[in-house]
Amino acid sequence: MLDLKEAWKSRVASAVNDLVKESNADGAVAPGGVVAELPPRPDMGDLGFPMFPYAKLLRRSPPAIAAAVAERLAAGPGDAASAAGNAEAGSGGAFGTAAAEGPYVNVRYDRGKAAARVLGRVLDTPPGRPETLKGVRIMVEFSSPNTNKPLHLGHLRNDILGESVSRILAACGARVRKVCVINDRGIHICKSMLAYQEQGGGKTPESEGIKSDRFVGNYYVAYNDMARADADAENRARELLRLWEAGDEAVTALWKKMNAWTVEGMKATYRRTGVSFDQYYFESETYRKGREEILRGLEKGIFYKAPDGAVMVDLEAENLGKKVLLRSDGTSIYITQDIGLAIYRNRDWPFDRLVYVVGSEQQYHFRVLFSILEKLGFPWAKNLFHLSYGMVNLPEGKMKSREGTVVDADDLIDSLRDMALEEIREKEREEAVENPGETAEKIALGALHYYLLSVSPGKDMLFNPGESLSFNGNTGPYIQYMGARISALLRGAPSPAETAVAGPGNHAELLTGDPEWELLKVLADYDAAVAAAAEGMDPSLVGTYLYSLSRAFSRFYHDCPILQAETSALSEARLTLARGVLRVLKDALDLIGIPFLETM
Repeated sequence: MLDLKEAWKSRVASAVNDLVKESNADGAVAPGGVVAELPPRPDMGDLGFPMFPYAKLLRRSPPAIAAAVAERLAAGPGDAASAAGNAEAGSGGAFGTAAAEGPYVNVRYDRGKAAARVLGRVLDTPPGRPETLKGVRIMVEFSSPNTNKPLHLGHLRNDILGESVSRILAACGARVRKVCVINDRGIHICKSMLAYQEQGGGKTPESEGIKSDRFVGNYYVAYNDMARADADAENRARELLRLWEAGDEAVTALWKKMNAWTVEGMKATYRRTGVSFDQYYFESETYRKGREEILRGLEKGIFYKAPDGAVMVDLEAENLGKKVLLRSDGTSIYITQDIGLAIYRNRDWPFDRLVYVVGSEQQYHFRVLFSILEKLGFPWAKNLFHLSYGMVNLPEGKMKSREGTVVDADDLIDSLRDMALEEIREKEREEAVENPGETAEKIALGALHYYLLSVSPGKDMLFNPGESLSFNGNTGPYIQYMGARISALLRGAPSPAETAVAGPGNHAELLTGDPEWELLKVLADYDAAVAAAAEGMDPSLVGTYLYSLSRAFSRFYHDCPILQAETSALSEARLTLARGVLRVLKDALDLIGIPFLETM
């Protein structure tokens, strides 16, 4: 009902401005500045406009202002409502009435007409499309795995956060490009290579029956064991890195083979979790790009040389200290690569914004990166954003890749799937769901993704597998169950769910009861929830909305007979409301990467 709310704000602004003219006061009230609140009790109305902000301007008490404004609102829509393109919404009887209640002007919508309006928007047009970012080009970088190990729980939070944010931005009209930087070079890669070179004996993922990225990760763990027993292992790994940088044919062949294994396995996990990218960038292809930009900046006096020959940037004015950009031997460091990659990507796909989905431990790094790019004079540097997210661990404690205590992404999903499958069997639902294994997999992904997105990105979190799979409370399976419940209801309805739309024949004007009205109000808030999630790049707001919608539907379902309603017209109206809820629920689930289930 956002459009009705805005129309009423315009009407209130118009009425207040009439009072301003009558009192010869200086000033004017813009519709956007009008405060609209939710009354503390439903019986007080649907919107409350406090008159306190205008007391000083009009030199009158808030209750007196409220009475005068309510009188003008009752007289007709006024110019402001007409200008808002919604004069009918402001008229005395069409979509609501206004009354003074103490220092407030409270608005009560005409529930029947508002219901028809809400359901018309939900069923006749794609829901959750506020177009607040229409035409904006946004690149989102996320995942950023290393090719010496498989994806793990930390990556799963990064991946679903990046994927969900991308979908939400696109829902608001943005042109989104999802990119992944694969870190496929460096000493950590050579450590896995060394362990395989010395212990692999020509084995392959196929010969061992092991998923290819896990196969490579096992050798990274093996290297750590080697290094404990052999002090020279580090030197041998560094020699491999030197040979790789020199283009040694045998070392390069081994590097390509092991990287291909890892990337193949990672892409399988991405497909499994519903994550995708428009382009992959490989560090081995881009790591030299920043050096030229740094040298150009040195020539322009943006950077300076330290006594030892290192190229530095002075960011003291930004409270970021001084930072090395090129070592004294002329080699680049990590931030040098990021500088070059940002410039390269903007030339490759000119963006209006670039969002980096990277852990909170890198906050200083990105503040420095953004400051340097601004100093280099790139106008888009002001539109770079670090979507910082907190650490995620299991109840057992912190994960460490090199010690083999990391929980692999696939292992975790397998475990959740098996737990969900056991639940299906215990409830004897195998025949009802047709494909228990596939259903269990979707429940597992719903549990995982909802839990990982249930808190705002910046917070650390503890992932509890058992809690995530609960079918009660604020969980993914509960939301999925609500979708299956509505689907079952509509399968038993006399008219097809997918072909029905809102209109006079569906009797939406009969939806005036309190449970129906509370559900309609939540339904009407979907566009605003998606817009807020896009603005804050916070998918948890969509999850919170889904839980509110599911709870409101559950109350409606409990209190309002649908197929056995008092009249066939009321039954059809309530079915139309259920269809509207299902359409929004499906759309919102997709935005946060949760599979929809017809049956559970």
